[in-house]
Amino acid sequence: MIGILFAIFAGIMLGFYAMPEKFVKNFNFENTWGFCFLFMLWIVPCIIGFSLVNNFTQVLADVGTPILLKMLIPSFLWGIGMLMWGKAINHIGLSLGFSIFIGTIVFVGSVLPFFIHGLPATNILITILLGILVILVGIIMNGRAGILREGHQSAQQSGASSMAVGIVIAVVGGLLCTGFNVANEFGKDAIAAAVAQNGNESWLTSVASMFIVYVSGGLFVIPYFIYQISRKNLWGSFNVVGVGKNISLTALMAVLNFTASILFAYAAFVLGNKGGTIGYAIFNTMSVVVAVVGGIITKEWLTAPAKAKSSLYIGLAAMIIGVVIIAVGNGMA
Repeated sequence: MIGILFAIFAGIMLGFYAMPEKFVKNFNFENTWGFCFLFMLWIVPCIIGFSLVNNFTQVLADVGTPILLKMLIPSFLWGIGMLMWGKAINHIGLSLGFSIFIGTIVFVGSVLPFFIHGLPATNILITILLGILVILVGIIMNGRAGILREGHQSAQQSGASSMAVGIVIAVVGGLLCTGFNVANEFGKDAIAAAVAQNGNESWLTSVASMFIVYVSGGLFVIPYFIYQISRKNLWGSFNVVGVGKNISLTALMAVLNFTASILFAYAAFVLGNKGGTIGYAIFNTMSVVVAVVGGIITKEWLTAPAKAKSSLYIGLAAMIIGVVIIAVGNGMA
């Protein structure tokens, strides 16, 4: 239950991490997210990792090059997937792009650890898969609610070809982003041993794990934003009124995101072999729930048609029920 609670709290924090962006003024997309990713993937992980973990350099050395390389590749793919999600949103809109993207992550990311650690008992496996299926139904219903709210205007403007391209990008991006979970599963045991050998408490395993994942993911993302800012001549856009406030807000986004991932990694560590399946489903589902609830609180759904609201409430209920079913499966184990 401790692991499940940490996964829930991590999902809640992830759902809130983008909220500070609403208060960023006079920045272009590339300026805002370029700063955010720089803080999120390199600066914050380095500060937290080297501040909290004793002999951190030795810890990384003790993990060993083979494990680090196994983590680097899926982490690098996760970074690419993060960018592809943004591209998908440009093609098919937020609601459909977000639903397909997260749905792909939850399904593949929750099932994949079974192939790494092996299948549990049949009754446990069926229960967990049922919970994952219910979660996917909830995500689809939320996507339908968003589509009903926005109407057909964006789809008509983008065209069928662009819509098909956007859906493919969302699915491929979601597949690549499961590298986050794969990397964590590959490294957590070796990292836990290295952390303990250097006199650290066990919870710092999550800090070391996320350091490796985030820094590796940044190997693609950071150069990409540098290229885009240079190509569009946006370096001068950093010199605007309120730049200090904007940088602080993007740094806050980075801290919330990285902290959420640390909490998830700890939840997966506590849950053991089931952490990558149960924890990952709960983590992503709660982030969607919080994002949708945040939309309700900020009155995004105030003028939405009744069908959209009904689909939204059904989706939220399905995701919560799915989380409960997965928790029951964990209890059976």
